[in-house]
Amino acid sequence: MTGSTRGPITLLAAGAAGALIWAATQIGDGTLGGYWAVYSIVAAAGFVMAASQLAGGWTKGGGLRVSPLVLLLAFAPALIAIGWIVVAGQPGRPTTRSHVLTWSDDLAIGGIVRDLLDYVGVLAFGLGLLLGFSFDTTGPIVETRPSAELRDWRHETAVTSIAPPPAAYDGDREPVAVGPPERAVPR
Repeated sequence: MTGSTRGPITLLAAGAAGALIWAATQIGDGTLGGYWAVYSIVAAAGFVMAASQLAGGWTKGGGLRVSPLVLLLAFAPALIAIGWIVVAGQPGRPTTRSHVLTWSDDLAIGGIVRDLLDYVGVLAFGLGLLLGFSFDTTGPIVETRPSAELRDWRHETAVTSIAPPPAAYDGDREPVAVGPPERAVPR
């Protein structure tokens, strides 16, 4: 992505992410549905920021692809950890929340989970960003044809030369005709 493309696209993505975060503030997170809507929208804002960096590959004719290692080694563990914290922060007294908090205490991570509950928005944004990092673009799709030197010689017919044979040299470095003697052409 060139600087002239990357800057404006990143600015547009930042504006779109800001609009998504503003939209999330318009939804109350005091109910279970509102809570999940708010943090899903915040995660979408993070995804928009990461996706903006993919635009360079698309503008150059590259295709979109998923990076399985990033998805498996980075996104999946983060989804589990952040999902654990987000579930622990649900409003009200849902059963899943009480189970996660109890299990967290049993695993001796209850203090960490409770400390991170104040940052659920940041964690959701980061999770969306990490999901966006799981995608990449291929290079430009270029149709290549083998050059003449790389043709498969096994399937070509032999070409016989019709050019006269090269001259040979005797000891004095004078050209000596090689091949059949020339015939005089009657006039």
